Amino acid sequence: MRVLHVVPAVFGPDGNIGGAERYAVELVKALRRSADVRLVSFGDRAATVDVDGLRVDVLPGRRVRGHPFNRVSARIVAPFRWADVVHCHQQHIVSSSLLAMLGRLTGKPVVVTDHGGGGWDLSQYVSTDRLYAAHLHVSAFSRGQKGHASWRRAEVIYGGVDVARFRPAPWTGPRRRVLFVGRVLPHKGVHDLIAALADGPALDVIGPLSDAGYAQRLQELARGRDVVFHGAVDDRRLEQAYRDALCVVLPSSCRSDYHAFTPVPELLGQTLLEGMASGIPAICTDAGAMSEVVVDGRTGFVVPQNDPAAIHSALGRLAGDWRMAEAMGRHGRERVLERFSWDRVAEACLVRYRAVAARDGARWAIAPW
Repeated sequence: MRVLHVVPAVFGPDGNIGGAERYAVELVKALRRSADVRLVSFGDRAATVDVDGLRVDVLPGRRVRGHPFNRVSARIVAPFRWADVVHCHQQHIVSSSLLAMLGRLTGKPVVVTDHGGGGWDLSQYVSTDRLYAAHLHVSAFSRGQKGHASWRRAEVIYGGVDVARFRPAPWTGPRRRVLFVGRVLPHKGVHDLIAALADGPALDVIGPLSDAGYAQRLQELARGRDVVFHGAVDDRRLEQAYRDALCVVLPSSCRSDYHAFTPVPELLGQTLLEGMASGIPAICTDAGAMSEVVVDGRTGFVVPQNDPAAIHSALGRLAGDWRMAEAMGRHGRERVLERFSWDRVAEACLVRYRAVAARDGARWAIAPW
């Protein structure tokens, strides 16, 4: 089977360090063991780039209304013709809508995974949902948010984590440092995590300070507490930070004093998976899909949104009983291996690709290619 993956930008500093881009790269790396697969993206000029050992073909694309991650290029037709199945990453961009319509015209199945975000597109005016042969959601929360809970063509295929990169280190005793990883934005709830520290563990914050005003408020809130803002770090430092931590915390919320309402704070919770794969417990709020990742009381704790006291209590339990923390980390690693490895994700995607290829080709064709 020949599968074409299309993502808005190349993953990395020359493109975008985003969830859609990382997801596409990791999934294609896992799929190439079982299928003939290509990854195509868009940029200012044609190029072939290497991303973590994976070839990515960059097509020169025109920006739609100036958006760097919403581009179109007539050159996408050639790889489209090559493929048996097309998998778009991001629904609400022009290239995905055009590929979906081309798929309907030719009888070639085009599936989509919506990672949130997007740009100006036809889907702002009319629903493009039924143009796609299947919607592969990264969580049940995502499927529900899209109104697809009862759709036969909508399926949950969770995101994955590299279980070779993110691996445990032996617990030799109590650990003191708590870890947050991600873009430091108001809806991520870092202010609640800092407020929860009190006289408890220390905190390492890894990730870009993407909102200058919010970052300044966090610096003021952290004064007098053991909080270190590391900014972005390389992969080796990140992996080691997970292995050394007491736990990873993702306290995202839909609404707080620092930001307006956010209906989709977390479509999955990638950093929770990375922490669990690294053998440490995870603490998250009940926002978005995170409770689908963390099993409360077994792989960590799920606490209410906007509740520093609940985070403080969970941190205290882990800091006060390192053997319980170790056991939770072990259960988290087991859960990741069972449900969230990229091999599992690739296997589930292949099943779906074969199903839509067998079911939809003849039925959807309006004209031969």
